[in-house]
Parts: sequence; structure tokens; C-alpha cells
Amino acid sequence: MPRFTVHVRDEWLTVPCKDATCSIKWLGFEALKRYIKNKPDNGGIQHIKDVCFVVRRCQGLGLLDSDDTIEDVLEDNDFVELGKVTNMAYLFSYISLDGNSLTSTDLVNLGKGLYKIKVSGFMVDLQNSTYLLLNSVVVYGITTGFGKFARTVIPVSKLKELQENLLRSHSSGLGSPLSPERTRMLLALRINVLAKGYSGVSLETLHRMIQAFNASCLSYVPEKGTVGASGDLAPLSHLALGLMGEGKMWSPKSGWADAKYVLEAHGLKPISLKPKEGLALINGTQMITSLGAEAVERAEAIARQVDIIAALTLEVLKGTTKAFDSDIHELRPHPGQKEVALRFRSLLDSDHHPSEIAESHRFCDRVQDAYTMRCCPQVHGVVNDTIEFVKKIINTEINSATDNPISFLQGETISGGNFHGEYPAKALDYLAIGVHELASISERRIERLCNPALSELPAFLVNEGGLNSGFMIAHCTAAALVSENKVLCHPSSIDSLSTSAATEDHVSMGGWAARKALRVVEHVEQVLAIELLAACQGIEFLRPLRTTTPLEKVYDLVRATVKPWIKDRFMAPDIEAVHRLLVDQKVWNIAGPYIEKYCMEYIPESRPSSPTAFALDPPPSPRKRVRLE
Repeated sequence: MPRFTVHVRDEWLTVPCKDATCSIKWLGFEALKRYIKNKPDNGGIQHIKDVCFVVRRCQGLGLLDSDDTIEDVLEDNDFVELGKVTNMAYLFSYISLDGNSLTSTDLVNLGKGLYKIKVSGFMVDLQNSTYLLLNSVVVYGITTGFGKFARTVIPVSKLKELQENLLRSHSSGLGSPLSPERTRMLLALRINVLAKGYSGVSLETLHRMIQAFNASCLSYVPEKGTVGASGDLAPLSHLALGLMGEGKMWSPKSGWADAKYVLEAHGLKPISLKPKEGLALINGTQMITSLGAEAVERAEAIARQVDIIAALTLEVLKGTTKAFDSDIHELRPHPGQKEVALRFRSLLDSDHHPSEIAESHRFCDRVQDAYTMRCCPQVHGVVNDTIEFVKKIINTEINSATDNPISFLQGETISGGNFHGEYPAKALDYLAIGVHELASISERRIERLCNPALSELPAFLVNEGGLNSGFMIAHCTAAALVSENKVLCHPSSIDSLSTSAATEDHVSMGGWAARKALRVVEHVEQVLAIELLAACQGIEFLRPLRTTTPLEKVYDLVRATVKPWIKDRFMAPDIEAVHRLLVDQKVWNIAGPYIEKYCMEYIPESRPSSPTAFALDPPPSPRKRVRLE
């Protein structure tokens, strides 16, 4: 009898299956029944028949169709994940792509396999019209060669071969392949650009690309090889080559195999290129932009959570809340600075959330804290503003026509430079520089937590120092990551090398800008995971005193994953586990509602439209200026 391991929330459940012709939907409900069986409150599930969920493979997160039979898509002992979805009416939800309204958040969710794709009816009509018009013109890349060969006219009988040769020759990337999640994002974004209707591809080609996405048939796309103009030619060529049935391809059902056989296994046909279609599939900034979308989304998530972590550190180090007074920040009213100060006020000692730790040192003689605590609104704040700026550019780029040439409904086809990746490249270099500062200042707070001369806590946050080393090398790891980031923050977009026989004589180097921005963000997440672990360990030495309610909830979240440090043990898994909490935004999900409630109660006129869109403080009441000696 085949058995399957299903991940439901935080539990792994074994589900035997007597009949392999049962559906994936049946498997999901069987797992839910087992999950709620041993829960005193049914796991918070009132009526199991009303629950909507998605089922994904744990490897690659490929989405499984609820109506598929188990024997067709799973093998004995496979691992799958059940995700409860509260905002979907059906087991699958679709995002309709029109080339105008896709967001970085949507794109990341498409990468995770949470949605399938369809194209709006209006864009289908526009796409069909530009394709028909294109067949009546003679223009670069359609009936001519490419780059240096732009003046070489190609006979009509060889136009299909021209487009196929383009993909084969340009598929020259190197390095590790993109993950399934990132390849899904790349494919989804290219579909979105084609759906905009200015690329001149046929509806048949567009629909086959959508079918491949919805089946998670993903081409082998090496991460290296693009200079970011003329677009991301190498990675997009690899993407299109698999869709053409050549090269390698991956799907949850087949794993890595020849693209032709992967498509056949899912009942799909390779795309058959028509005039201009090869060029339309590879000319654009989608590699830079899709990786950039992930980078900016993860940066936004960690920039929210760093305030919570730093607030917990400030409590452990017995810092003061005075530096977060709204009157101070109204005198330097940068939006990010004011928002960070507001978050600190909502989490730290107040009438709203009293702290026994804060009360224990209320009458100490310390006047002010170190910059790493006192200046969090100023340092964290500019990172928030940087992320907002970069996100605006990325979202504009997501919905831009970046082909060359561009086909218009009036019958005109114009060669331009929308493929140049300078916009996202510059923005992502800026993002790396901005978000790195969160790790830089966090590492200094870790030093204060570990240093007994600064923290009044045991050295390296462990008893029996000498026998135990505690957080000594965890701090070294944080320092190493910060130092590595200093090199990664060197802007790649300040470089340019002429290519294609000086035809493409200025390039953006945006592919590397995107890849290193992602590495910088990951390092920031990891450094903050170490700070969160250290701050929670510091709390252990202040017991039985308790901090504020929201910060105690964060402490409980960490302790549900990582136990206190009593004596030395293998530390890397602890760091990885807390890093996962941050990537999944669980720290924000715990503390965010307390921040929102504080805003609603203390700023009655504010009605945030989302958990992250908190209104900022009203102008301060008049206050006398005081000179500090």
C-alpha cells in the first residue's frame, strides 16, 4: 500500500492510500482529518468541508491539480505540502496577466506555485492584431539577421530557421540553473510582457507558454551569461529553448530530462517559432527584473522585522525609549524614519504594553544609548525609503514592453532601446547598498549582547564560560557576512563592456546586480537571525522579569523552534531555523497586529489599509526647545 508524507502547518503526517486512483483532493482531506484528530480545538478548523487548500510537492514546490489521480503525479513515499488558503474560493486560483497590473508580490507568489496563469480577453485581441500586422512588414530581426548582421536580408524560406538558430546560438549561459521557483518567475514575467501585446508573437505560442507554466514544465536556465543589454539574451534563450523542445527541462512529475520528453509527459507540444518570435521571446529585462522582484520583496519583509528584533535587543540591553519620541522625528520627517520610530513605540514599554524589564531600570543614571540602538529610526528608516523607491522601479519594469523592435497596432514597427537594463540594474545596486546597513548595524548590536562590558550579561550569553563558548563564533559568522556584503555592495552597473562587434556598445550588467542583491538580502536575513537568537538568549538571564506582550510573543515563537542555550551544542541548525522564521515572515505575523492595534488606538484618525501601511503620527504638540549641556 503506497504511503505519502504530508506537511500540514507544523506537523508531518503519514497518509496511507489503498486506492492510487484517488485524487489529490482526497489526499489533502485525509491529511486534514488526521491533523485535527489529535487537536483539542480541531486545530482551529470548524468545518473541514469548507476548507480551501493547495497541495504542492515539497521538492520544487510544484503545484498539484486537485483533480489529478495520485498514481499519475506521485510515487510511493513522496513528500507533499498542504497549504490552507483563506482567500481563494477554489483549490486553484488564477492570476490574469494583461501586461499592465502585475506586481512584484504577485510575481513572487507565482514563483512559489500559489497561482496559475491566464491572459485577459482584451490582451488576446491586441496580441492577435499586432501579430497579424507584423506579418506584412520587413524589419530588423524578422527578415534580417541580428546585431552586426542587421543588414543581412534572410529569404522567406529560412525565416523559421532564423528564429530557431537565434535561440540555439544564444543559449550559451553558464553556472548553476535557476531554482524552479525563480524559473517560474522568469517564465511568468516573460508571458506578462508578451501579453502586453507589443511583441508580435502568435496566440498559439503564447498559449503554449502558459500551458507550460501551469504544468510547471521549466527550462534549464543557467544563472550567468547576461550583460543586461540587449536584454537578458542568454538566460531568456535557455528559457525559450526548452519550450521549443530542446535542451533540458524540469517538472515535479519528471525531474530533469530532455525538454521534448518532459513536454510529452504532460501532453504539451513544443512551440513552433514564427517570424520575429524567437527575438520576441529573448529580448527583454525579465531575468534582472524577476530576480529583482524577489530581492525587493524579501528586503521589504526583513526591513519590517528588523525593528522588532532591534526592539527586543534594546530591552535586553536595558535601553531607553526616549529616542523614539514622536516629537523628535517630526523635526526630521522622513517617512521611513517616522515609521520605524512608530514601530518601536508600539513594541516597547508604554501604558499600552508595560515592561517589567524597563521598569527595573527606570531610575538608572544612563542618559542615552549607543547609536546602534538610539539611531535605529534614522538608519532603518532610510532603508525603508530605499526599498519603496526600488519597488516602484521594479513594478514599472514588470509591466513594461522591453522588446526590440516594438510592434504597434497602427502597423508601425520601431527599433528602440527598451531592452536596456539600466533602470533595474541601478535600482538593485541601490537596494543592496541600502539593505546591507541593516546587517551592519545588527552585527554591532550582536557585539553589545555578547560583550559583558557592554551588556552586563554573561560573556557570549552562556553560563560556565570557558567550558562553553556560547555565541562567540555566531558573532564571528555575522561579522563575516557583513564583510562579504561590503564587497557585494560594489555597484555592478558602473561597469560596461562593449559586445556584439560594438553594436551593443553600452550594457547594464544588471544580471549580476540582481544576483548579488539577492545574496546581500540573504546575508542580512542570516545576520538578523543571529541577533534574534542572541536577544532571546539574553532574555533568559533577565528572568523572571518579562518584556512587553508583543516582544514576549516573539520570544515564544523563537522558543517554539529553538530551545534556550544551556550549554554548547551544534548551533548552525538553530540559525537556519530562525532564518526560516524570518523568510516566512512569522516574526512580523506575530508582532504586526500589535503594531496595527497601537496605531488604531493611539492615532484614532489612522485607518491603515494593510498591516504594513500604518499611518504616521500627527504634528507634535508645541514644546519648548531645551539646550543640552
